[in-house]
Amino acid sequence: MRKIYTNGNIYTVTNGNAEAFVEEEGKFIYVGNSEGALSYKQEDSEIIDLQNKFVTAGFNDSHMHVVEFGDYLEIMHMGDFTGSLKELKDGIRKFISEKDFKENEWVRGRGWNNDYFTDENRFPTRYDLDEVSTTRPICIIRACGHICVVNSKGLELLGITKDSPQVEGGVFDVDENGEPLGIFRENALELVYSKALTPDKDRFKKMIHEACRALNSYGVTSAQTDDFVAFPQVDYEVLIAAYQELEKEGKLTVKINQQAQLVNIEDLKEFIGKGYKTGVGSDYFKIGPLKLIGDGSLGARTAYMTQPYNDDDSTCGIPIYTQEQLDEMVEYAHKNGMHVVIHCIGDKIMYMVVEAMEKALKKYPKEDHRHGIVHCQITTKELLDKFKELKLHAYIQSIFLDYDINIVEDRIGKERAKYTYNFKTLMDSGVITSNGSDCPVELPDVMNGVQCAVTRKTLDGKGPFLPEQALSVEEAIKSYTIMGAYGSFEEKTKGSIEVGKVCDFVVLGQNPFEVEKDKLKDIEILATYLDGKCVFDIFNIEIN
Repeated sequence: MRKIYTNGNIYTVTNGNAEAFVEEEGKFIYVGNSEGALSYKQEDSEIIDLQNKFVTAGFNDSHMHVVEFGDYLEIMHMGDFTGSLKELKDGIRKFISEKDFKENEWVRGRGWNNDYFTDENRFPTRYDLDEVSTTRPICIIRACGHICVVNSKGLELLGITKDSPQVEGGVFDVDENGEPLGIFRENALELVYSKALTPDKDRFKKMIHEACRALNSYGVTSAQTDDFVAFPQVDYEVLIAAYQELEKEGKLTVKINQQAQLVNIEDLKEFIGKGYKTGVGSDYFKIGPLKLIGDGSLGARTAYMTQPYNDDDSTCGIPIYTQEQLDEMVEYAHKNGMHVVIHCIGDKIMYMVVEAMEKALKKYPKEDHRHGIVHCQITTKELLDKFKELKLHAYIQSIFLDYDINIVEDRIGKERAKYTYNFKTLMDSGVITSNGSDCPVELPDVMNGVQCAVTRKTLDGKGPFLPEQALSVEEAIKSYTIMGAYGSFEEKTKGSIEVGKVCDFVVLGQNPFEVEKDKLKDIEILATYLDGKCVFDIFNIEIN
């Protein structure tokens, strides 16, 4: 049955504006004016009046963590009580008092940020959490996801002592006597995650389903997600099966491109040996690139820098891989049908990753490779030029400006800060630049991200930071639509409202081209459609 949508203010993304479109069998079969759309009317056609609302293509979050978001929706949201160390401890106590925990069941939370503490600007330790409870294991994850803290009961259940070995690409902090402080960084987090929770397939399905419904409420119809190591002790085949079963049941309401994180060359070879590579799967769940984590985060001072941190000259951050390891994994994926995207926040790790990609491309030339760098935060002019030269894809998160504006100059100094979050420079040089949230590091609120990209300010108005790097509203919307589709090799089938493409679209409460820039975040998502089917609605569209 054809559905005819008329009287809309439609931004097609690639071909200007329209006022109507026609959907049939999940695809756009006409885009243009209302008169032309009505000529497609059949006896059983539905006619929907869009009431002059703003409509554009469904949003594509080009880097996030769907499973971790689903888990986050179930656990303690610590962003609500991260104003001080005291407030944090009180918040955990309140959470525990309101829940019924089984014996040795972990109390888990995420979202604290010591940079917002007004009493002591430091990481909590086991001893702080022991003040909350010495009988229940507690694990709290920093907002960035690169650090967690557990209490003494947690360390006991994990079996972590002063005699426990450190892990490659990570560290757990110890005191002057070698006793663990309960702080785990980077790869050391796996020591905690592998025992704190082990979901089965049904639990994964619940997490994914709830995350997708939440994403729909933000207008998101496609997500490029890194899920394989959310719970590293669980085989990725279980996760793949969970997605595929949800698709068969008609409960997968976001189109998934899996950024497959395979942490070593052995896992990568096994994965490809099983027949997996970029593009394998369906329109609703397919394998995307090999995803690697190159370093940590700016907030945690684990982003790997060429020079020491401005506010802590004892460290340059933590690299997860050596140059040799990066070279081997990038080359193997590249020559075996997988493009590669790598988390890079510090400039040093970005130099290493660019070198690995350049080596692979010289050895095995490929024009349309679409290798990319996730975050692209702390760059240099040389690195920005390399993006253009090597045709790398930039996976940005403009929402990061909301927090990082507050710390970037303190962390790395004003001179290096000039080359941070250089989104406009990337776009103007022709680099395909897609946008995302890194959720649950940030909520997947697209309009928040659009506002930060356009204003270069925090959401409460602090800034602007490097205002010359601001994107236009059009560029920001494209970064969340067609450019995201490009990152997953799907720009010919989605990412814009065009004849022949899938009918994924979002209805907004206001026109983002007309509202004040600092009001973009207030624009409501009224409805979200996936293949022409409504997956979120507060608009109550009338059908004639």
